[in-house]
Amino acid sequence: MKGLNFSSPAGFILLGFSDQPQLEMVLLLIISIIYIVTLMGNTAIILISYLNPKLHTPMYFFLSNLSFLDLCFTTSVIPQLLWNLKGPEKTISYIGCVIQFYIALGLGSTECVLLTVMAYDRFNAICRPLHYTVIMHPKLLRQLAAIAWIGGFVESTLQTVLVFQLSLCSHHRVDDFACEEPALIKIACGDTTFLQNELSVATVIYVVIPMGLILLSYGCIVHSVLQMKSTEGRRKAFGTCGSHLIVVVLFFGTIISVYIQPKSKYTQNHSKFLTLFYTVVTPSLNPLIYTLRNNEFKWALRRFLARDSS
Repeated sequence: MKGLNFSSPAGFILLGFSDQPQLEMVLLLIISIIYIVTLMGNTAIILISYLNPKLHTPMYFFLSNLSFLDLCFTTSVIPQLLWNLKGPEKTISYIGCVIQFYIALGLGSTECVLLTVMAYDRFNAICRPLHYTVIMHPKLLRQLAAIAWIGGFVESTLQTVLVFQLSLCSHHRVDDFACEEPALIKIACGDTTFLQNELSVATVIYVVIPMGLILLSYGCIVHSVLQMKSTEGRRKAFGTCGSHLIVVVLFFGTIISVYIQPKSKYTQNHSKFLTLFYTVVTPSLNPLIYTLRNNEFKWALRRFLARDSS
């Protein structure tokens, strides 16, 4: 990436949870287990959605994209985090920090757009059921997925170039467990006003606007569901949307807390745990939320396991 500040020293020190050493071994064990669950759960969704023809629907197409995204997102952060938790060495190379920042931010931004696209899919399924298959045709699905992925990494490219052009302080001690933008801005020695303003604009575009569109979609969905005369129809409609809504609340709730809350010593420590939640915990919960609440997927999973064991 042309323009990056390659004159910087060898790397950074990720302080992470080093001020709470008694917590590090506990986190090492818990995060290791969660990471394995994340890998297994999201891989299962991708595999079963691909192998079962009945799941070749727009909802599972986007869910498979979300699962693949979560696999990549957690893998961009967790292995480095586990390495730093297991010993006194808390460093990451300069190039490693750039790559982690670029990939994690790109995937995080992509997820914001993808969850919005999934809300649009649910809106069409509930509010326009007779035209759903015509509207959500395969070409549109691919286009919407491409918009989510390209849009996320356009944002990431811009932010990466801007952040790593900053003049950084000599200590290079990043008060976080990953190369997160707010923590990197804090160790800049120059004027960061432009970058902070740009980050605020990016937060509006990739967090506030998508959240608003999702809420608008669900407002229309609730209105349509309440007009249904069938109780079974209402239950089924809320069931198909409930999983997505839970994921939206978990993901956007923690991101808003990290990027919009006022900054202080207390909130920085608080932010680490919130960041840990949306980078580690949420990707492991997504498969459980979608599969445990979805009878169609549970049926496909049982069929797959029965065929595999026979």
